[in-house]
Amino acid sequence: MRQTLRGAGRQVGTAVLIAVVALGAITAATLFGGGEKPTLHGPEAARWSFAPHMPHRRSYTASAQVDGRVYVAAGMVGNSGKPLDIFERFDPAKNSWSPLPFVPEAFSAAAGAALGDEFYLVGGSGDPKTGPFGRQVYAYDVKTGKWKRKADLPAKRTNLAAVALNGKVYALGGLDPFFASRSAFVYDPKRNTWSKSAPLPEAMHALAAVAFQGEIWTIGGQVSSGKPTRHVWIYNPRQDRWRAGPATPIALETAGASVAGSRIYVVLERKYLTYDARTQRWTRGPSLQVPRHALAVYAIKGMLYAMGGCIVPQLEDSSIVEKIPVRRATTTPADQ
Repeated sequence: MRQTLRGAGRQVGTAVLIAVVALGAITAATLFGGGEKPTLHGPEAARWSFAPHMPHRRSYTASAQVDGRVYVAAGMVGNSGKPLDIFERFDPAKNSWSPLPFVPEAFSAAAGAALGDEFYLVGGSGDPKTGPFGRQVYAYDVKTGKWKRKADLPAKRTNLAAVALNGKVYALGGLDPFFASRSAFVYDPKRNTWSKSAPLPEAMHALAAVAFQGEIWTIGGQVSSGKPTRHVWIYNPRQDRWRAGPATPIALETAGASVAGSRIYVVLERKYLTYDARTQRWTRGPSLQVPRHALAVYAIKGMLYAMGGCIVPQLEDSSIVEKIPVRRATTTPADQ
């Protein structure tokens, strides 16, 4: 799957990426049919446990956390290549999922961010002939339960990252839609306008990004050469400048990342990494029971959730959600 993504990024962009993911030949019903959980293997099986599944299997979703709840929008079903307009919410306090009003248009590989009571859905690709492709921006008000169209991105972007910081939304990198980009656009909700900030130090897409200790951290991604990277870049909004951060011990692309306190959590397939600002070190934890990429990852009240994504090696989209306590999770140095 990783090699397939790299080829798609170089040649024909996300439209072909969607079609390539569709090559997964084993359906979720075959793998996990009848409501049964997958067979667990190895000593790490007990460390991650299963939470309620998403109502629909999907990957390359856009998501964000608003007031302790996770909002997951759009995405795709890889075996059909179909972009989705599904919108759902997970409430950890109730341990349940709820359906929400459909996204106004169907697309995948968008980015999500939370700003106040609004969930922002930025960029992404639909049907190139009939659907949205790259510039659309929507916001869902969690209080009113309604979607609203916002100012379009200045340029087409898909497979990008989005982060909210200091009352603004940053749209970072992504495909243009055929080649990786260095762009960094900033949305001002008061003016409903986008502007440019300092570009990324390198062109990349399929990156993870989080707001951490007053700055933005990008983690991994696929660079112009088509290879995943270990690079971490840190953006200081006061200086409008990027600097190098602590590289991850392994190259990453299409990972999910979240922040809790002084730690950043990153999950990708069999890789579970934690960066602790107090020790300034990356450590590693147990693998997911069902390894997945292009998934949503969120830390909420001492629990880390890994939602949906594409299963490896079967390359089949999943509705699986796993969780692990993050306050007491056993970790070992990442370089061991």
